Amino acid sequence: MATLRKERPLAAVTGASSGIGYELARQFAQNGYDLVVAAEDAGIHVAAQTFEQDGASVYPIQVDLRQYDGVEKFYEHVGQQSGPLEAIAINAGVGVFGDFARETDLREELGMIQLNVVSTVHLAKLAARDMVRRGKGKILITASVAGTMPTPLEAVYGATKAFDLSFAASLRHELKDSGVSVTAVLPGPTDTEFFDRAGASDTKAAEIAEKNNPADVAKQGFEALMSGKDRVYAATSFGTKLQGMTSRFVPESVKAEQHLKMAKPGSREH
Repeated sequence: MATLRKERPLAAVTGASSGIGYELARQFAQNGYDLVVAAEDAGIHVAAQTFEQDGASVYPIQVDLRQYDGVEKFYEHVGQQSGPLEAIAINAGVGVFGDFARETDLREELGMIQLNVVSTVHLAKLAARDMVRRGKGKILITASVAGTMPTPLEAVYGATKAFDLSFAASLRHELKDSGVSVTAVLPGPTDTEFFDRAGASDTKAAEIAEKNNPADVAKQGFEALMSGKDRVYAATSFGTKLQGMTSRFVPESVKAEQHLKMAKPGSREH
C-alpha cells in the first residue's frame, strides 16, 4: 500500500472489510482522510484497494480485536504513520441470536463481549489519551438502537450495545473541554452480513434490515461525527429512528415484547 501523506489527516476504522465499517472507511477516504483499517478477515486487503480508489492512502491490517494483543498491534500501526490520529471509528462488532439459557453458546457470547465491549474500551483508552494530549480529535463508537431497550433472544448483544452507548455518552461528557468529541452512532437493523453471521437470517429484523442501507448509515454517522453531535439514530427507516428517539417513554415490558417479535426465529415473511 502507498505511504500515508502528511498533508492529509489520518483516520482509523475497525471492522472495515464489510458492512457499516467498510462504508465508514469510504466516507473518510472520500472526505480527504488517509486510513488505517482493520478486520479479522483477509477481505480487509481487498477493501483497502477500494479506499485507495476513493483517494486515500491506506494501511490495512488483518487482526483479531478480541485479543488484547490484537488491539495493541492495531494501534501500534496507527502510531507508526506519519501524522497524528485525527479520528477513529470504533465499529467492529458481532451479534449472537438465540435463547440464552437453552440455545446460545457461552464461548460465542464471551467472544462477543470481548469484541463489542472490551476492545471498544481498550481502543478508546489508547485513542483518547493521545487525542487529549494534542487537544484535538474525534471518536465515533458504533452502538445500536438495540442498546436502548431490552433485547430478548439477543440478551447479551443488546447489553453490549447498551454499554457502548452509555460509555460513549460518559466519555463525551468527561472530554467536553478537551478538544476531543465523542459521537455514538445507533443503527437499526442494517443490510449487512450481521444477521447471517448471527444465525438470524429468518427473523423479522433481518427482513427490515434489507431496507436500511449501510452506506446511508455510515454517511449519517460520519456527518454526525464531523459536526460534533453526541449521537445519531442512523438508518433509512423512519420507524427505526422513531423507535430509538421515543424509547425512553415506552415501558420496558412493551419494548421487550416488541423486540421478541422481531428476533423470533421464523418470523420473517416470505
